[in-house]
Amino acid sequence: MLAASAGEVAACAVRVPTEVVKQRAQASQFASSKEALMFILRQRHTHGLAHVWRELYRGWSITIIREVPFTVIQFPLWEALKRWRLHQTGKKAVSGLEGGLLGSVAGAVAAGITTPLDVLKTRMMLAKEKQPMLSMLREILKQSGPRAFFAGIGPRIGWISAGGAIFLGSYQWASNVLGGVEEE
Repeated sequence: MLAASAGEVAACAVRVPTEVVKQRAQASQFASSKEALMFILRQRHTHGLAHVWRELYRGWSITIIREVPFTVIQFPLWEALKRWRLHQTGKKAVSGLEGGLLGSVAGAVAAGITTPLDVLKTRMMLAKEKQPMLSMLREILKQSGPRAFFAGIGPRIGWISAGGAIFLGSYQWASNVLGGVEEE
């Protein structure tokens, strides 16, 4: 869990600026991702380089706060599901397909549980002005109520479930092949 969490923190160095630009384009704040990026970069002339850096990494802390619990849920759950499957079948290893199906379930559970953090992250990245996390949390509760924290849960579970199946299924298949385990 520690290694996966450290990997997630490192991945956020690339993921966060990409997500900021993508979300601003998707929310129609700009006509394209390129336009959103150029707007942020041009701010260095009026606000300085530190401001540009803060804009590109807006939501860094909440992204990590979302990613670490996601990882801490998904990977141990996937391993537990694989152990359960082995116990049920009596086999020595799960197949790539089984690993993918179980990875899909683990991803879906982790996605569902961390959706409120994802909503908070998105709102922080899209806010006109940078806001502290607790301030944004209170604003969402006041304006939209607790249900707002589960907006988009279906699509989030769907795409993360599919990604978990592909990623963890491929990993399981490769692990089996490299470990000399026969695929059924």
